[in-house]
Amino acid sequence: MKPFPKKIVCIGAGYVGGPTMAVIADRCPEIEVTVVDLNADRIAAWNSAQLPVYEPGLAAVVGRARGRNLFFIGQGDGAKKMAEADLVFISVNTPTKTEGEGAGKASDLRYVESCAQFISEHARGHTIVVEKSTMPVRAADTIKRILAKNSHGGSFEVLSNPEFLAEGTAIRDLEAPDRVLIGGERPEPIEALASVYRRWVPAERIITTGLWSAELAKLAANAFLAQRVSSINALSALCEVTGAHVDEVARVVGSDSRIGPKFLKASVGFGGSCFKKDILSLVYLCEFHGVPEAAAYWQQVVDLNEWQKRRFADQIIRQLGAAKGKVAVLGLAFKKDTNDFRESAALDICRQLMAAGLEVVSYDPRVDFAEFCQSAGIARGMQPAHTVREALSGASAVAVLTEWEEFRSIDWASMSLVPNAVIYDGRNILDPEMIRRANLLLHSIGGRDSD
Repeated sequence: MKPFPKKIVCIGAGYVGGPTMAVIADRCPEIEVTVVDLNADRIAAWNSAQLPVYEPGLAAVVGRARGRNLFFIGQGDGAKKMAEADLVFISVNTPTKTEGEGAGKASDLRYVESCAQFISEHARGHTIVVEKSTMPVRAADTIKRILAKNSHGGSFEVLSNPEFLAEGTAIRDLEAPDRVLIGGERPEPIEALASVYRRWVPAERIITTGLWSAELAKLAANAFLAQRVSSINALSALCEVTGAHVDEVARVVGSDSRIGPKFLKASVGFGGSCFKKDILSLVYLCEFHGVPEAAAYWQQVVDLNEWQKRRFADQIIRQLGAAKGKVAVLGLAFKKDTNDFRESAALDICRQLMAAGLEVVSYDPRVDFAEFCQSAGIARGMQPAHTVREALSGASAVAVLTEWEEFRSIDWASMSLVPNAVIYDGRNILDPEMIRRANLLLHSIGGRDSD
């Protein structure tokens, strides 16, 4: 085994693989980093000025390293690079299974297994295979079985190195991480990967564990964060009917050093590609291993989140009633500073509003409208707007679903909404006084409605 990796290959050029490899290449110019993906359009975009992933700071990082020691190529050209690689990262989707055993909860590892097969066929010598995708506990066993079938005498080590990135701050999270987790079974491969991260990450922030602990720790981290969101959202409903204000409650709770303030912001619900998927995977693992009480606990975190979205949409539907007015949806991304709308609250809420017969017009500064509609299964009916002003024109209700900064500073008095229109602030980011002065009504999550 080489003491310091010189060539890295990553299979998967998505929201994790692309930014992670870009930062490694930027911080380690002596390492050749190659990102491989089956999607030719995605690879072309990574090699263009219009990157497929929007992330603050990403373009600058890619610009410094691309063509120097960072390369994006199709999987058809990846066999040679795989044969030369010291480290190979697997960074592909692990979606929830839709059929077979565990359907609706368990992680679908078909893409991971395909990657392992590709590595087995083309890697040469000794190769360290790194799980960067979020995996269920003991997924490494599946990877090992596939790698063991290689016919050219190669040898392999499998490590777990899960990502802890928040979209919108991914570059910051990569450049100054809270921790880097490396799980493995032998110290030598762990040290090889750690030596890469130590080029810019303080050694005390690199945590090493056993392989299975690392796999479970990633699921646990997401489950704990999602649990906090569902907890504060459960309180938001009680606040609305008692006259308490959830932001005030959260400030008091979060001031306790044992709890802390993060992820105690009431909202229309959590989204993104990780939380729901990872918690359902945890539910399945608990059920599979005979711990049904734990499974029921984590299932409730997901159920509460789904209820919060339905509750929000129902309030708009009840307000408009038979009038069937226009609803302006501001924000399709699951959070600000990303173009990712996977599992965003907007997907479910827009479907629910349209099913009630309401006219829906949406605006988001980064999300591709056609891609959103295709993912939501909306063939026709929802209309795009190119500006906030266009979206709000003639609206009887407004649903703010993403906390984009431009939504905080809307000049409501200058907008052409219908009289007494109601703004439903699903992120609690709006200034109530500005809305009051515009003679509009405000409904906030876990707050008191304006009169």
